[in-house]
Amino acid sequence: LGSFCIGTTEFASMGILPLIVSDLQVSIPTAGHAISAYAIGVVAGAPLLTMAGARLHRRPFLLLLFFMFIVGNVLSALAPSIEWLIVARFLTGLPHGCYFGAGVVAGAHLVGKSKTGRAVSLILLGLTVANIIGAPAATFAGQVLGWRNTYLLVALFGLVAFGCLWRWLPKSEALKGNPVSQELHGLKTPKAWFLLLIIAIGTSSIFAVYTYIGPMVTDVAHLPAAMIPVALMTFGAGMTSGNLLGGYLAGKYQQKGIIIGLSCVL
Repeated sequence: LGSFCIGTTEFASMGILPLIVSDLQVSIPTAGHAISAYAIGVVAGAPLLTMAGARLHRRPFLLLLFFMFIVGNVLSALAPSIEWLIVARFLTGLPHGCYFGAGVVAGAHLVGKSKTGRAVSLILLGLTVANIIGAPAATFAGQVLGWRNTYLLVALFGLVAFGCLWRWLPKSEALKGNPVSQELHGLKTPKAWFLLLIIAIGTSSIFAVYTYIGPMVTDVAHLPAAMIPVALMTFGAGMTSGNLLGGYLAGKYQQKGIIIGLSCVL
């Protein structure tokens, strides 16, 4: 549920981009900076917040991260100008990467090490389902109620996710934090950096297109704005199917699964 909320606020921004352009009286490239700011927040927040909260128990750490997420969305809804929206989106993006990192640790603990690949797939499923349901629904809500209410609705669902984490995430001692040195241990391997580079390139190729899916539907394909949620759902269906297949491949073939997955992007 948490990853679904995070995916919805990330991907819905692409769908409501034309609405932001119209309301704040800015160009499409300028409004696109708000999406870039979120991405920069993800990149900056993942290592910084991970190191800052390395010794914290995963339960309060995840709750803190999601509280930041809720506040960021509320500030996005209240932004009076594109400059303030850019700042708000940057703040909203800060807990994104770190949340998934800590969430994977918690998920792996809940299902056991033998099913870690499936746990990661399940957690990321919320992110991909957000493409099918969350982002299209939020985009439609923005078209009907205004783009600001899109972020307020996401914040409301975020409160529900926060309550679920508070209620059901265990207080197990196995979820205690680790020293920063242990968190960074994996980065000592050159193969890890090479894998990060491959993932960055593959992901960038996808989001370079996905970011401007709204203008592509209306300005390039000359379709009505009502088709933007349909385009988001179609894209999300592919991501969800690939994620489920990736979880299976990760558990059975590992390295071959990565090669097959990234080959599909080509």
